[in-house]
Amino acid sequence: MQMTTGQSGTPRADGFAMPAEWEPHQCCFMAWPARPSLWGELFGQAKLDYAEVARTIAGFEPVVMICRPGDAADVISHCGSSVQVAEIEIDDSWTRDSGPVFVTSGQGEVAAVDFGFNSWGGKYLPYDRDAALGRALADVLGTRYYRAPFVLEGGAFFTDGEGTLVTTEGPVLDPNRNPDPSRGQFEQVASDYLGIDRVLWLVAFPDRDTDGHIDGIAQYARPAQLLLLVPGDEEHENYGFARENLARLAGTADARGRRLEVIQFDVTATASADGEPLDVPYLNCYLANGGVVVPVAGSPSDEIALARLSEVFADREVVGVPGAALSYGGGGPHCITQQMPLGRPVPG
Repeated sequence: MQMTTGQSGTPRADGFAMPAEWEPHQCCFMAWPARPSLWGELFGQAKLDYAEVARTIAGFEPVVMICRPGDAADVISHCGSSVQVAEIEIDDSWTRDSGPVFVTSGQGEVAAVDFGFNSWGGKYLPYDRDAALGRALADVLGTRYYRAPFVLEGGAFFTDGEGTLVTTEGPVLDPNRNPDPSRGQFEQVASDYLGIDRVLWLVAFPDRDTDGHIDGIAQYARPAQLLLLVPGDEEHENYGFARENLARLAGTADARGRRLEVIQFDVTATASADGEPLDVPYLNCYLANGGVVVPVAGSPSDEIALARLSEVFADREVVGVPGAALSYGGGGPHCITQQMPLGRPVPG
């Protein structure tokens, strides 16, 4: 399964590691909605909301919208001239999960790491073009490409860029993604392909699509400081999981020996899309250059959530974008974006 380039075969051996999301980006990749059967009557609304997310991020950093060949005019008509377009064959529009992640070296180089993608354990068909997106994007960028020997999505983990990775058990240990997966197996892959020295394991509600991605319940604020969803409502689906996570993180140190500060975030909201009540995950936010792009529900709690996030990210502008349709599709702004850090692509 392993396909790598580079003198030593893995990113870490070649001097690469994955930086934190808050570090400077050269651009943000998104993918235009492409699976009408997923969105149903909300397909048009999904395009409008993807476009609003794209335009908002473009106020902070360049945005490249990937779309199916022939869809460029549709993208431009919705997003305007502030968004660049790249026509690449895709099946769906969740770039965080189907696209590559990027690693950097101390020499200012950038390379692509591609975890295998099988549509969250085979939930949506077809997915062969999304499975090929990592390689296709690396080819377009002209950058070195590494294929990690593990099936996993980018929304399943966060890194602080200093050796610590936080993830949830559900997607990582899912046998529909990898046969007989284990913590040790993933920790070795994370070390070799992302430059990780310590993995912190959390739990989350096993939602319809992702089996409990971490990007709905947490977000790194800065080194050794983690935002964690801890609902105040005992009826919330993540209430019990949050209590377990607080216990797991109590007194925990990161890869550099710093005690992890957990910032409890208790604001939750529901919205309705196509008559279906939905949780809008405020922490499923995207950290742009100088900004935080947050899904909102159109409810009174939005103002509270944005104010709390403005306190945590005091050096960034916090901006709300419509979250109901994104939640109906299965995610939020973080799920539909993938940052490329600053640096020059290193040829394969």
